[in-house]
Amino acid sequence: MRQYSIFKFLLMGSLTLGTVSCEKYYEPTTSIDEESALTNAGDVETATIGTYAVLLNAAYVRSVHFLMEYPSDEVAQGQSSGDDLTRAYRYTHINTSGHATNFWGQAYKVIAAANKIIAYVPDESSITLRQLKGENLYLRAMMHFNLVRVFGRPYPQENGNNPGVPLLLDGLSDDQINKITRSSVKDVYESVIQDLLKAADLMSENKSNSFASKEVAQALLSRVYLYKGENDNAIKYADLVIKSGRYKLVQGGEYSSYFKTAPASNPETIFAIRHTKVQDRAFSAIGSMYFSADASGTPQGQGVSGWAEIYASKKYVDFLSKNPGDLRNNFVSPYTINGALQYNVKLSPSTPMYYVNKYSMQEGVINLSSPVYLRLAEMHLIRAEANAKLGKTALALEDVNLIRQRAGLTGDKLYTVANLGTKKALDVVMEERMLELAFEGHRSYDLFRNNLPMERNYPGTHSLNNTPTTNVNQKVLPTDPRVIFFIPQAEIDRNAKLTQNP
Repeated sequence: MRQYSIFKFLLMGSLTLGTVSCEKYYEPTTSIDEESALTNAGDVETATIGTYAVLLNAAYVRSVHFLMEYPSDEVAQGQSSGDDLTRAYRYTHINTSGHATNFWGQAYKVIAAANKIIAYVPDESSITLRQLKGENLYLRAMMHFNLVRVFGRPYPQENGNNPGVPLLLDGLSDDQINKITRSSVKDVYESVIQDLLKAADLMSENKSNSFASKEVAQALLSRVYLYKGENDNAIKYADLVIKSGRYKLVQGGEYSSYFKTAPASNPETIFAIRHTKVQDRAFSAIGSMYFSADASGTPQGQGVSGWAEIYASKKYVDFLSKNPGDLRNNFVSPYTINGALQYNVKLSPSTPMYYVNKYSMQEGVINLSSPVYLRLAEMHLIRAEANAKLGKTALALEDVNLIRQRAGLTGDKLYTVANLGTKKALDVVMEERMLELAFEGHRSYDLFRNNLPMERNYPGTHSLNNTPTTNVNQKVLPTDPRVIFFIPQAEIDRNAKLTQNP
């Protein structure tokens, strides 16, 4: 049997995922190995469902969230944690990071599983098999892209010529897999783009937003092209998704409860990692780090329903609070007692406890959430950023204002070319991305890929990097070695061909 080392294909069905047509639930209960699997279309469908199920593993979904979101200036950690997430927040990474190791292993597990199906299904197969092949191409692209974002420097630095991550593609021999090297950031991006283009071409079924479809592939293409700096292509694919008619920006109360809604019922969500009510992770959920509440969802002290040690930063809250009518205030739940904001006093200065609820209270379950990976608002903001960089200010502001209007802002809270003042169109786009996409894993990378620093000037454990530790300021330049994470040392120990990040 072919050996994949960390890439070995082993799908154990301890998790469930809904199908599209009848919302039944499948629970793959057997391993699928290299020699016995994939003899018919049913095998391909079952294996694909199993591959999606890997995304539900805490070792993937929780760990990748910590790596992508905690280095941002939208969040504040109120106390040191024995968990490795503190290092992600403070930029004190180590090469034995548990979360980096978890994410790396789970991502390549998905890729190896997808490769099996990609290799098995000919391009000229039935519509159903072409759809499934396209879904697996999307999953492979999504994983390679997430990996190169975490472990490879932003594309604009050295025009993609920095070391990226290993490209694990179908058709590699055992010897090649066991001696795989790091491809450049540029080569990883090119592979991701080719996979997504082919995936979009193969897929023709409009499945629910827990599964890939043509529009899901196009949405990720838009993001990839934006990050690469190909602004015309970023606009092209954002347009295709926006004009597809499959999605709409939810409004009013529906928007305020966006993240409490099961993804299948949310017309704005393009792709989410769906969790059902039986998949409540309790204190191991993403939301447990942000929120603690009673059964009604009313904020409580730490330890009632979650750890509640990661908060919306004072920087973010102050910026959001400039417009009290902004509906995005609903995604932050200050912990108050008798109207008085509470503070986590385990640091000096103490940290205001602004709970984040984007990962809590789905369908009324405190720690249940289905993390959203792609949504329509991002497509408008991608188009806005790309147009701003192309000098098309009016078009950029049009999309920014659409998002601001949806958030309840009107009149002089909307932008015109005349009222920008000293700001540039890109400035307001970046501000709007911060407001709209907060806590969804975008912010730090948005800054670094645009050659901007990440600046903290508020209480949090980052102050422990300083002398004295009461100094709350931290500034991380986009050129800092620690804007990316170390390759897990365990993988380098297994494969001497892998080089470490400096």
